[in-house]
Amino acid sequence: MNFYIIIPAHNEADLIAKTLESLVSQSLLPKQVIVVNDNSTDNTRSIVESFALKHHWIRLINSKSSDEHLPGGKIINAFYKGYDALDENYDVICKFDADLIFPKHYLAQIAEHFKANNKLGMASGFCYIENNDEWILENLTRKDHIRGALKAYRKECFLEIGKLKPSMGWDTVDELLAKFYKWELLTDETLHVKHLKPTGQSYNKAAKYLQGEAMYKMRYGFLITLISALKLAYKKGDFGLFKDYIAGYFKAKKNNIEQLVTKEQGVFIRKLRWNGMIGK
Repeated sequence: MNFYIIIPAHNEADLIAKTLESLVSQSLLPKQVIVVNDNSTDNTRSIVESFALKHHWIRLINSKSSDEHLPGGKIINAFYKGYDALDENYDVICKFDADLIFPKHYLAQIAEHFKANNKLGMASGFCYIENNDEWILENLTRKDHIRGALKAYRKECFLEIGKLKPSMGWDTVDELLAKFYKWELLTDETLHVKHLKPTGQSYNKAAKYLQGEAMYKMRYGFLITLISALKLAYKKGDFGLFKDYIAGYFKAKKNNIEQLVTKEQGVFIRKLRWNGMIGK
């Protein structure tokens, strides 16, 4: 299978070489890797250039944007700078972070999953973070959720869900829309990916309100938002975030911000969320 990989990178000079080294060491090599150097002020550019000189399938794109490090729109806008430079001869499109170390057979095993099931739309392994010299599961979300750091999409699924939404919540709404269009998701617990910089570690303070905004934009409704915000704040060990998430939700509602899904998709999403909560 042809894997195309896009890696948005903002000031990742300390880590991106490890990510690229793990990709050039794969038993199944990707056909193309594009690193989008998104307004970095460190040596990210020169490090990627050194890999591109040795491997013809690695390319660098330099992009100008804001200096803020925010989740959502900024990252996905950088992703599209890379996507627009690719041809359409891919079977699987991946959005990877620039701070990951993949096991040697990662892409090969993901490819086998896609080959075995024509209805499999998205697949991934699991992120592990270092804690007291041990690598432990980065358990911020459910185990059946594919983390935004290591998304891999079958081409047909990627196109049917309308690609990626340039908004906070993009890495949840993609899964919800995949299920809406009857695609299946798979997370492989045997694939341990080292996540060198835990999620959100360097995000701008303004990001804290975006999570609640995303819940509004996915048409969760207030009750599901309330429960989801409480659970997420608990997992992050900071109940102050709960207030921020709810404030973000009501701010988005007051400003009538454009939503990410249609009303029909919203009905499906709320039903899916309620069924999941009742099931637990």
